Amino acid sequence: MRTCIGCREMKAKHELMRIVKTPEGEVLLDLTGRKNGRGAYVCKNAECLQKIRKRKALSNAFGMFVDDSVYENIEKEFESLEQ
Repeated sequence: MRTCIGCREMKAKHELMRIVKTPEGEVLLDLTGRKNGRGAYVCKNAECLQKIRKRKALSNAFGMFVDDSVYENIEKEFESLEQ
């Protein structure tokens, strides 16, 4: 079980998307769930993505500043997955 950083609900790992901060400090969507680095989980819906952007939840989860462009890139990748 993992906690979504958007809605803060506990869900099974396969129901969530993993966002990872690599050892190099890059923040990206981890489609495999196995990339090396610190992970944070978010539900597979647009509402939770909007919540994490509004609350700057990735900055809190990773203990570093995460630019708005990172949130935009994650949202674009998510939208491409839905199609």
